[in-house]
Amino acid sequence: MDPLKTAQAPEAKLHFLDYWRIIRIRKTVILAVFLLVVLTATVVTLILPEAFSSMARIEVQRDVTDVAGMNSGPSSGMYGYDPYFIQTEFEVIQSEVVLDKVIETLDLNNVWAQKYHTSGPLKTSETRAIIKKMIELRPTRNTSLIEIRVYSDNPAEAAKIANTIADVYKKHRESERQELTARGIDTFNKQLTDYDDQVKKKEHEVDKLRKESNIVDTDPQSTGPGQTLGPVNILHYNSLEIDNEAQYIKEAKLLEQLKQIATNGSGDLRQAIPTAAPDSILGGLLQDLLAAQTKYITVTNDYGPLSPEVKRAQSQVDGINAQIEERLHGIILGMEAHVASLQAVVENSKEKVNEAKTNDMALVEQSREYFLAKADLERIKRFRDALFLRKQQEEIEYAMPKTKMVSIVDYAEESKDPVRPKKFFNIALGVVLGLIVGVGLAFFIEYLDTSVKTIDDVERTLQAPVLGVIPQNVGFLLEEGAESPHAEAYRVLRTNLLFSRKDDKLNTVAVVSAGAGEGKSTTVFNLATVFAQSGQRVLMVDSDLRRPTLHKLLNVANNLGLTNYLLKQNTLEEVVQTTSLATLDFLSSGKLPSSSLGILSSAQMKDFITELKQRYDFVFFDSPPIMGVSDASILASEVDMTLQVIQYRRYPQPMNIRAKQLIEKVGGNLIGIVLNNINMSQDESYYYYSGYYHDYYSRNEEEAAEGTPRPGGESGDKPRVDIKPKY
Repeated sequence: MDPLKTAQAPEAKLHFLDYWRIIRIRKTVILAVFLLVVLTATVVTLILPEAFSSMARIEVQRDVTDVAGMNSGPSSGMYGYDPYFIQTEFEVIQSEVVLDKVIETLDLNNVWAQKYHTSGPLKTSETRAIIKKMIELRPTRNTSLIEIRVYSDNPAEAAKIANTIADVYKKHRESERQELTARGIDTFNKQLTDYDDQVKKKEHEVDKLRKESNIVDTDPQSTGPGQTLGPVNILHYNSLEIDNEAQYIKEAKLLEQLKQIATNGSGDLRQAIPTAAPDSILGGLLQDLLAAQTKYITVTNDYGPLSPEVKRAQSQVDGINAQIEERLHGIILGMEAHVASLQAVVENSKEKVNEAKTNDMALVEQSREYFLAKADLERIKRFRDALFLRKQQEEIEYAMPKTKMVSIVDYAEESKDPVRPKKFFNIALGVVLGLIVGVGLAFFIEYLDTSVKTIDDVERTLQAPVLGVIPQNVGFLLEEGAESPHAEAYRVLRTNLLFSRKDDKLNTVAVVSAGAGEGKSTTVFNLATVFAQSGQRVLMVDSDLRRPTLHKLLNVANNLGLTNYLLKQNTLEEVVQTTSLATLDFLSSGKLPSSSLGILSSAQMKDFITELKQRYDFVFFDSPPIMGVSDASILASEVDMTLQVIQYRRYPQPMNIRAKQLIEKVGGNLIGIVLNNINMSQDESYYYYSGYYHDYYSRNEEEAAEGTPRPGGESGDKPRVDIKPKY
């Protein structure tokens, strides 16, 4: 796996105490911005000129009459609050028509020319622009009232302008209504005159067409020529034609059936005709035949065939049969005549109706132009009459009393106290705004600041444990002694370091940092001192060959040191120096020839570290910044353990992450992180690291001030640092 890639850190969630910590840390910025905003608001408020306000209040209504029903819309009382109407009147009040009249009435061009010390009268456009800035219009909620508020440095001028605007606007609405109504009536009169001319011209044209077409038009409401047969006659003939044709078809079909029966024999015809075409004579003959036949049968039974009675009865039957046949023939002939007459009637009706229709079509075609002209004439008359009625209505409305469209409810009066600037409000707003801007800027700066702020920041971003937290302004424990208030922080670091080792044989430690000035050398010096004070043999090695620092802290020369040993110019005993603490030795860096820049990666350096591991319990190496040169990376790869020092709020987090990645890339064993230079008084999240010992040592210092002896010397004595060469 690529050591440069690290697992994505979980998202941090801010607690309330984190916000409070930011406010405490950035209190200087917040206070500075707060004071700047408050002072600015106060100064601006005090230097602004005073302004007085006067208000005139007017009531505005739509243009309606006092008589109900005379308007096309609802009466004035039916109108509710209309924001669009009110807003429209706002614009009218601020229009050129109203404001220019106000300027003319008050002669503001000359008055303000003297007020503003101009060489000549102001232009009307300039004066109008000034008035617009002075005016403020407000509606009274859910009413038709408008407040005309004017601001000026002169209270009398403000009241005069407000009242004049109200008067001019009122007169403008009244004159506008009269002008509009008068123009509307004039327009109606002109249109009526035009329509009268059109009517006369059209009437002349209609009369001319009627005479030329020889049309008799007695009905003024008619829209076409009369029909020849008339609508009623046409319907009658159509109905009669249908009935006759149905009767004809019925009779013809019956006649055809009777003829068909007659061809089959008269006997069947005698049975069919009484039912199909009842006839009284035929009925009587049939009854007579039945009686004669009955008599004949009776006589035949009584007499013989040659009897005169039988012959007489037979002759009577034959005579009646002859009469019946003759009557049947006559009925058939009568039906034929009747069918023929029905056919003639049907044909005659069709001819008459067709002739009437032909005549009507010809008449319609002949009179078409006349009746079209007549229809146009009627249309023009209707328009003229409607226009005349509308004109009369407008004239009546014009003459009727009107509800006041604008009435002045309150006149403006001179104000005694200025309304601008609002000093208390402006200063209070500056206080609130200053706090908001100050706190907001503090949080914005905090957001931009990506440096390390808390232990959680380190462990979340670097995925490494924090072994120690070092407060601000720490001294050198070799000078302050084991009872120094800051010693406990390094003892905690020492304990965590020992417990973090995986093997007791790991005893060489390199202290590195991402950038310069993060406190590596101080950490090496005090950590080595703490280890030595616990009775372990410790060696401090200043392996920062480019900018060595430890020899300055110990106030010794840097003539002989690590480079002399690695170049085999001196032995280890010659370059190692002792300190006032018997268990603590020191090895300075020595002079670095320009030809030996890669000396830390040499085999001599590896042998040197191996030898030191055998001679000392712990060896601490000070190194240059790991982001600047390669020496720190080389050193981290050669020692057993590496400590990374991160200074509180100094470098961005990505820089520290990169430093950790470089250590891991070269195979270094990063055992943990040391947070340095923590401001315990500002950041309460670190208090539990030092609060108890701070209170404890504060009591010791108070006892020492009263003369109580302290371990290691008399009260007030300062341990002396004594550095001697070991040889």
